[in-house]
Amino acid sequence: MKKGRSLLDLAAELERQEAAKEDFIVNTTVLNMAGDGTSLSFEEEAPFRQLLPLAHRQVGDRVGIPAKYYDRMLEQAPELLATNVNHWFNANPENRMVRMMDGNIRAFLSDRYQRRDNYDLMQFLIPVFSDIGNLQVVSCEVTDKNLYLKITTPKVQDEIQKGDIVQAGIVISNSEVGMGAFKVQPLILRLVCSNGLIANTYGMSKYHVGRRIEIEDQVQELFTSETIQADDEAFFMKCRDIVKGALSEDVFSEIVNQMMETTTNKIEVKPTMAVQRLTKKYTLTQDESENVLTNLLKEGSLTQYGMMNAVTASAKDDDLSYDRATELEELGGSILTLSDGEWKELAA
Repeated sequence: MKKGRSLLDLAAELERQEAAKEDFIVNTTVLNMAGDGTSLSFEEEAPFRQLLPLAHRQVGDRVGIPAKYYDRMLEQAPELLATNVNHWFNANPENRMVRMMDGNIRAFLSDRYQRRDNYDLMQFLIPVFSDIGNLQVVSCEVTDKNLYLKITTPKVQDEIQKGDIVQAGIVISNSEVGMGAFKVQPLILRLVCSNGLIANTYGMSKYHVGRRIEIEDQVQELFTSETIQADDEAFFMKCRDIVKGALSEDVFSEIVNQMMETTTNKIEVKPTMAVQRLTKKYTLTQDESENVLTNLLKEGSLTQYGMMNAVTASAKDDDLSYDRATELEELGGSILTLSDGEWKELAA
């Protein structure tokens, strides 16, 4: 499992980000992309704000320009890109939420996007963790897309095979920029190798969709209202119960029993063929595929359990982003819950 930041570093960065954020609802008729394609202005003679990569992608998606062509225009014909974007901004007017940080545009979202931000989430969760007690933060990070907290409890653990002990935990993730729902998912930490498996089928997710935000002007800055605070408090109270449930021995035992069953489901084809099928099914890169094969052979268990651990071990690759590493840990959970028919497609 990738380690990410220390908890203190994470808290300091979230506090810094909280002070650096600005949010606006903007009608697209007053938006103007600069001729070099790198920035947007909210109104005539207003300063241009740099578009970060994710915001570029969201602008392109919204105006209907395919990503490959958008990137080509940005690199080779930025004036053409600006002409296209500005045309569609005016031809199909709508209100959009523009999220900024450090003066740059980091997200271009719906005016129904419900802001539940990382700083507020942490402010709520820390007392919850204290109430539960005996928890360890084994990894945490905030990227340009998501916040992650990976936490385990040493008091809930079991043995899959002799000497192969796993520990219960949870993964809490959240995106402020439209790249995913708020999630609470069970995490299984394998102590012998520090692999983390995310049991996504047992988790809870809540998308950032709320009421449409009405504005009086074409550009309006957003602040946290009392209504939003009340909604967040009610939502976070539900999250407290979900966090406790995800750490329960009942959920953990059910997942462990599934893991034990996978130890007898053998890979009947050559390991290279099984990994090729896995690569095609889940769209792994060539490097990821090679890492999975190496880890599978190193694991020495040509079973569904071995394949699952080979994938989660690949998540520790230094070249992977934290976002992608977490996706591979979720993939480990997907392999765990394959039906008999799906497993045969890979291994028979």
